[in-house]
Amino acid sequence: MVHFSRLLAVAGVFSLALASNQAHAVGAPAGTNIDNTAVVTYSVGTVTATTTSNPTTVTVAEILDVVVTLQTPNVPVVPGATQQEMLYRVTNAGNGPEAFLLTMTSAIGGDDFDPTAAAPSIYFDTDASGDLSPGDVPYVAGSNDPLLNADAFVGVLVVNDIPTSVGDGDRGRSSLTAAARTGTGTAGFEYAGAGVGGTVAVVGTTEGDGVATGEYLVSGISLDAAKSATVADQFGGTRPIPGARINYSIVVTATGSGSAISTLFSDAIPANTTYVPGTLTLNSVSLSDGTDADAGEFTTTPSARVRVQLGTLTTASGPQTIQFAVTIN
Repeated sequence: MVHFSRLLAVAGVFSLALASNQAHAVGAPAGTNIDNTAVVTYSVGTVTATTTSNPTTVTVAEILDVVVTLQTPNVPVVPGATQQEMLYRVTNAGNGPEAFLLTMTSAIGGDDFDPTAAAPSIYFDTDASGDLSPGDVPYVAGSNDPLLNADAFVGVLVVNDIPTSVGDGDRGRSSLTAAARTGTGTAGFEYAGAGVGGTVAVVGTTEGDGVATGEYLVSGISLDAAKSATVADQFGGTRPIPGARINYSIVVTATGSGSAISTLFSDAIPANTTYVPGTLTLNSVSLSDGTDADAGEFTTTPSARVRVQLGTLTTASGPQTIQFAVTIN
């Protein structure tokens, strides 16, 4: 189940930076042949002659590089919570296809507690939802190691359970490491014949592996959000055709003790749709689209989205229902 609550937090909005920190492959693709032949033109009397050198071929070797980036900020959790995920991106920054071994660890110094690895503890974000969903495929080392072309990436979820003994404000760290199956080592180390087409494979600046670390933040209160959508077309039906209207309703609920302060709701207007002015409401009360005294606004900078300031929420606040509409372009 997709937990939309990952987009809401005590201190504001969490967003998935799926396009940030993107690594790029190193230069020419591994296995590329660089051919060269020299030409010399000269004259003998009135006759022009040409001679060519022998051709040379240099085959580009493979560079082993990988970058792991954390895609979610600190994840808010409550004591005893299970199946709490962090999203990472593993990018092949080398210049040839490479398989990667994935490992996670939650025994990291400098935090307040060690999260407990779930079973399984690593999943591929198969449906690209950014959250643990029924369709996400568990990772099994040596069985479905991700094989990535140069510049290709895969979303990976690290999943942990939270101990019941933790307290408010405690932080627990968990990391994901990706290592090139061909090999790792000091930058410049080579594996003869292990590269594309039998070329040499050379360990790059990342030393053939990469790691990123995220944190779970224990809070006595948790926010969940459930989103629904209904369609009304211009012919009286419910077909999602151009010109039809999509009515969105999102219910935000606080559970647990304590207070979620400075809570901000934000929802991007989907591609291929246009926001319907004047449709933004909070608990059935209309909100203006401009930046003014009320809690809501529609903004186009840096991208089109609706935002609602929910302020301080507790369990006593009850469900907060935000509604707005778009039309299909």
